[in-house]
Amino acid sequence: MQPDVSPTSDVSVPDISFVIAAYNAEATLDRAIASAIAQKGVSVEIIVVDDQSRDATLDVARSYPQDIVRVVALARNRGPGGARNAGLDVARGRWIAVLDSDDAVFPGRLAAMIGRAEKADAQIAVDNLQVIREDGVVEDAMFPRQYLEGLREISLATYIAGNIVFESKFNLGYLKPIFQRRFLDENRLRYDEQLRIGEDYILFAEALAKGGRCVVEPDIGYAYHIRSGSISRVLELHHVEAMRKADAVFAQTHRMDEAAQAAFARRGRSLRKAASFLAMVQHIKARSPLKAIRTALSDPAAVRHMGMPIAVRLRRVAAQFAVGVGR
Repeated sequence: MQPDVSPTSDVSVPDISFVIAAYNAEATLDRAIASAIAQKGVSVEIIVVDDQSRDATLDVARSYPQDIVRVVALARNRGPGGARNAGLDVARGRWIAVLDSDDAVFPGRLAAMIGRAEKADAQIAVDNLQVIREDGVVEDAMFPRQYLEGLREISLATYIAGNIVFESKFNLGYLKPIFQRRFLDENRLRYDEQLRIGEDYILFAEALAKGGRCVVEPDIGYAYHIRSGSISRVLELHHVEAMRKADAVFAQTHRMDEAAQAAFARRGRSLRKAASFLAMVQHIKARSPLKAIRTALSDPAAVRHMGMPIAVRLRRVAAQFAVGVGR
């Protein structure tokens, strides 16, 4: 069965296609859509992909005129990666911006990012994020401006090094890149639909490995809304194991220079320790101390992560994976 795609009468090529994967997002979807509509200095296409929501998400999306919001209603739940892929497959914009259904973007974001990317002949661009708590309190920017200004561009080695569990000072997995659509299509780059967590990391890494240049806009353009409890609730051992498998495929598929290989090895060790830690927590919660001890003996390095309360460590592990889907 083909997705239900609402047609659009405008055949011109927009500057940017917003892809909004939505799952049970009726409470926040209007905010995301409104922020996309409010972009200044660029032409916009908005694509909402409903991933078999159980609430009124699809009704909210379809309440907008079809020439403003294109709606894709999936016949089955495909997860965040699958829903985004469905949006990518129908996108017409020169650039692609993935917008989470509970987040928002500021009006000048896309004009600034596209301008910086095209001036540098880059295929990817990232910017800073504003962190907003669930109670509406605006916190500091996610990254210090000086740090992003110092980066200027992000290489594959830099990106992998910024996604090492327990070690990354600034977790680059939170970045919300925009991609040149032609670059994605020519390199057949899409999200790994087998991953429910970490699919953003793999796509970004693959784009860099394929030769994509990523420039950094240090200004804040993305409003990242925190939802209490969603991260620790969905993080499970099988998610980490799936990421380890995806990394193994990445290593077999892409060439890495020496710096990227070193960062990749460190990331691999960190994921192994995270898996051991989560396995120990799982055994402890199941009241299986002998299994927990066996896990600890098989990976002594993971024991060091037990030095702080389990809930705190779980949140830190989850934060490294930049979970935002709350599925």
